[in-house]
Amino acid sequence: MKEKILAHLDDATQLESLYRSNKTAFRTSFYEIYTEIADRPQAAFWHQRLSFRVASAPSQKRGELLFLVAAALVTAFLVKFPVLFGLEEDRYYPRNISFILFTSLLIYFTRKHQLSVLISGAVAALLLVGALFINWLPSTTDSSTFILSCIHLPLFFWAVLGFVYTGASGLSRWEKRPDFLRYNGDLIILVSIMTSAVMAISGITMGLFSLIGIEIGEFYFQWILVIELSACPLVATYILDNNPQLVSRVSPIIARIFSPVVLVTLVGYLIGMAWASKDPFNDREFLLLFNLLLIGVLAIVFFSLVELPRSASGRGALLITLLLSVVTIVVNAIALLAILYRISSWGFTPNRLAVLGANVLFFVHLVLIAVQLTRQFRSKEVSFSSIEKTISVFLPLYAGWALFVAVVVPLIFRFS
Repeated sequence: MKEKILAHLDDATQLESLYRSNKTAFRTSFYEIYTEIADRPQAAFWHQRLSFRVASAPSQKRGELLFLVAAALVTAFLVKFPVLFGLEEDRYYPRNISFILFTSLLIYFTRKHQLSVLISGAVAALLLVGALFINWLPSTTDSSTFILSCIHLPLFFWAVLGFVYTGASGLSRWEKRPDFLRYNGDLIILVSIMTSAVMAISGITMGLFSLIGIEIGEFYFQWILVIELSACPLVATYILDNNPQLVSRVSPIIARIFSPVVLVTLVGYLIGMAWASKDPFNDREFLLLFNLLLIGVLAIVFFSLVELPRSASGRGALLITLLLSVVTIVVNAIALLAILYRISSWGFTPNRLAVLGANVLFFVHLVLIAVQLTRQFRSKEVSFSSIEKTISVFLPLYAGWALFVAVVVPLIFRFS
């Protein structure tokens, strides 16, 4: 993209075409070469255009901050709900983590996109029905279906958040989903930074009070630190919305560093597994860890792919991501064969059904991604939109499977 901008700097039509073809890559590349071309009138124009932001009126800013505080208080209320109403924390938190994580974010993006009353009501109804279902769901200490519901319900509401984030786009409209995935990557980075800062400030605060003989540790942890940490995703979202460039350069760099590191680690892990004669076919705990590894690597593959346009990466990064996808397919195939072997030997259980469905989805999706990456690597002009489409069109299937496991599987197996 940098070379194209430089080559067509005097051609306004071609520059506009480049910008419209991939706004994120254009913006990133332009800022990287701006110091070289700052004396050119066209560069000054585009710098103003890309940097221009409409200043909010003071009253509007106050309204946004009041709304942010109100939404954060909703999260704080949900976090401290068992303390306020005398509920068992061990029963409350596993069941209601979805609503603690996503309620305020859903409110935030519903307001931001000014969604219709119908859609807003549907989202609110989903939250209410989900809360009623998961808190009604019978559970015992060894209930597999209950654990599966507690794991998969947050995944479904994460997908609902994606639906709201994209402005309630229909299933056929995939174009905004890569932005949602990029938002998740940026959010994780910024929340990690904010969490570290909050922990450091909290430690200093408690230490200062301790020096004057006042021990506030227990109170601070129970009523201030927990609430501060729970508000971090919402505050980070607000910061990203108002300062999109804040981590837009950090995420692509992390993706470019992580991809080759994960690739080497994964290959080494497979070799080590064979050397140690580890058997996921008969070792249940190892198969579980193997699937967790697969999910983590798959998330890194998605993150790396959606960051390719923003990092304006060349074919080297594309090749590394392709190799990572291929190695992940090998890991996925081993996990899939292992779960099929266990089902054929001992029959279906809730866990085996959930893992089987997820592994089939992973395998098909990874194959499609690898095929698309191979096609783009061999072509003269890389189409990042085609790669993003391959990732995005599959996301509703993950949401559907998460909902099936969370709601239907407990009914099929009678809450066993």
